[in-house]
Amino acid sequence: MSNVIEINSEQFATEVEQHTGKVLVDFYAPWCGPCKMISPIVDQISTEFDTLKVVKVNADNAQELMAKFGIRGIPTLLLIENGELINTKVGAASLSQMKEFVA
Repeated sequence: MSNVIEINSEQFATEVEQHTGKVLVDFYAPWCGPCKMISPIVDQISTEFDTLKVVKVNADNAQELMAKFGIRGIPTLLLIENGELINTKVGAASLSQMKEFVA
């Protein structure tokens, strides 16, 4: 069971920037191979870290967010804490890399 929420650009401020605590944001696209590879890992992270909120954003529908965060490639993972960007990871990652990234 995954705790990942799919959001759009309009929901980003409410769901991510106004959230108290850490949020892992997965920018992906349905056609992206590496995005599909890390999707189960992102799902697993969402169940293992109780205090972490995990959201997915379809990059094809979020050009302004992509520009705001300077995202040029997907998958891109953002770690945001209390509305502040604290870390970025571009490309596919293993489960151990992902755990280290969000810890």
